[in-house]
Amino acid sequence: MNISVPRRVTAAAALAALALGGLTGTASAGSQAAVAAPDIPLANVKQHLADLQSIATANGGNRAHGRTGYKASIDFVKAKLDAAGYTTTLQTFTSSGATGYNLIADWPGGDPNQVLMAGSHLDSVTSGPGINDNGSGSAATLETALAVSRAQLQPTKHLRFGWWGAEELGLIGSKYYVNNLPASERSKISGYLNFDMIGSPNPGYFVYDDDPTIEQTFKDYYAGLGIPTEIETEGDGRSDHAPFKNAGIPVGGLFSGADYTKTAAQAQKWGGTSGQAFDRCYHSSCDTTANINDTALDRNADAIAYAIWNLSTGTTTPPTGTVFENTADVSVPDNGAAVTSTVNVTGVTGNAPSTLKVGVNIVHTYIGDLVVDLIAPDGSVYNLHNRAGGSADNINQTYTVNASSEVANGAWKLRVQDKASVDTGYINSFKLTFP
Repeated sequence: MNISVPRRVTAAAALAALALGGLTGTASAGSQAAVAAPDIPLANVKQHLADLQSIATANGGNRAHGRTGYKASIDFVKAKLDAAGYTTTLQTFTSSGATGYNLIADWPGGDPNQVLMAGSHLDSVTSGPGINDNGSGSAATLETALAVSRAQLQPTKHLRFGWWGAEELGLIGSKYYVNNLPASERSKISGYLNFDMIGSPNPGYFVYDDDPTIEQTFKDYYAGLGIPTEIETEGDGRSDHAPFKNAGIPVGGLFSGADYTKTAAQAQKWGGTSGQAFDRCYHSSCDTTANINDTALDRNADAIAYAIWNLSTGTTTPPTGTVFENTADVSVPDNGAAVTSTVNVTGVTGNAPSTLKVGVNIVHTYIGDLVVDLIAPDGSVYNLHNRAGGSADNINQTYTVNASSEVANGAWKLRVQDKASVDTGYINSFKLTFP
């Protein structure tokens, strides 16, 4: 990351993926693809990291722009992709008096007018080998691309992957790529996913909050694991998604933290050590293969595949109607008081419809404990879920409510109460869709 500017997917995750279409507007084909996304082998990702470490060790201890270690890293990744059937392009640029390289890999097929792109910067700082920053993102992106080849995936959209040079000098490589794309080509990129530092040794689970559909896709993946996420703020604008975002391209991504300090609340929900940086070896010589949390790397690599499979195979056309949504997480206390998530509806004429769609995404390990109600602006209560489902995990469902007696505009609330002990969870998102 530039500073100048293992738990597997469970049945609950599969259920969350099946409900994804109702929550994000993704077509059913995309939802099925999300369930079929492969597990990315952690051992393969770690082998790529070991290879990048060996390259750094043999080239003065780093893989920085303008150094032999960077060119060797690019050659290593390119060889893997060439062998897997990708069409690769080596793009050159000049920065600080040295030649830089971007590697672009296109998977054959898919609609050339709808391109889903994923990328990571491959360069390190000069002071270390850059295994978490950003060997982790580069290796997981590489292994996902190889998984596409192994599956012989034939998505609706055209898939493209990128590895960027000179990110540590100010996003130079990705800026060069975006700036040199003709406007007609930029408009074909339906989304860019960025992965910069995803194996931090004291990890957090952060999701970019830029494009709502991409953000919700990652949040749904983690909801299936029962892992709360937070909005990514530490690296906002400091990594390679920024040039894409500035060009009007929808962006999203994952991050496990850099030199910010993990709080006590974050340590309580994610584990690890509070009062310590997410990555104490950030931009240092100790950013080696020993500087990786395997669980975070494994989960994030699987999340990349989940997003690639889902977002490339379906459509991201929003559902018809006007949608009001709150994606802020709200903790549901164990056997405690009710909590609410609020959406403020404005600009809708007259009363609510008789077919009001209520999208509910609650992460909880025993939904038989829960009572879930929709509260209209005037205080009227519409029960959605009343301690049904027993020991099943998670409520990820769209309900239809006859709310025709209610004025549409105002503050609508989703109220959730846990009425038994032991199991815990949180409201992941709540939305209303008016036809």
